[in-house]
Amino acid sequence: MIGRLRGTVAEIGEEEALIDVMGVGYVARCGSRTLSRLPEIGQEALLHVESHWGEQTGLTLYGFLTRDDRQAFVLLRTIQGVGPKAALAVLDVLPPAELAAAVARDDKAAVARANGVGPKLALRIVTELKGKPIHDGPVAAFHATIPSAQPAKPSASGEAVAALMGLGVAEPAARRVVEAAAVRLGEDAEPPALIKAALQELGR
Repeated sequence: MIGRLRGTVAEIGEEEALIDVMGVGYVARCGSRTLSRLPEIGQEALLHVESHWGEQTGLTLYGFLTRDDRQAFVLLRTIQGVGPKAALAVLDVLPPAELAAAVARDDKAAVARANGVGPKLALRIVTELKGKPIHDGPVAAFHATIPSAQPAKPSASGEAVAALMGLGVAEPAARRVVEAAAVRLGEDAEPPALIKAALQELGR
């Protein structure tokens, strides 16, 4: 099975990307968060891949920019009722670290924000992921850093997304432009810089 692709970004669609590896084009299904963070067409990309074989669909490749994303996808797929589309949807709204934090605080509402994930499935996801290594370490470790009596401090990207939503930008669009801004500015970017860059992205 294919586990990784390194090649040139040839096309980026709504649900998949075409990666040219030495003249061979590989189609990888990706979530919107991954697609928005891919390099521009013509530039090199590295995708961590989860391969799936179906009798009717044949070989399907699911692509991720980090090993954590791929690991979280695999864990989500072990849960009854979570198909590939739902797993990608969960990771679109909750990257692995945020998903682990949501599981640690039993935040079913955060998981239920994913497209196609209802309250019952969100509860099952939170319940079955308890203690499993969603992120770089067991989920239980998040109990020590996230007190149950108070919410976790939002990340810079989270603050920027919240600010854009306060301006009337829909959450999916806000997350997309903030993540694109974070890729350009780097992980240490402060919320004001992210907000400014994200607004520039929206204006394009």
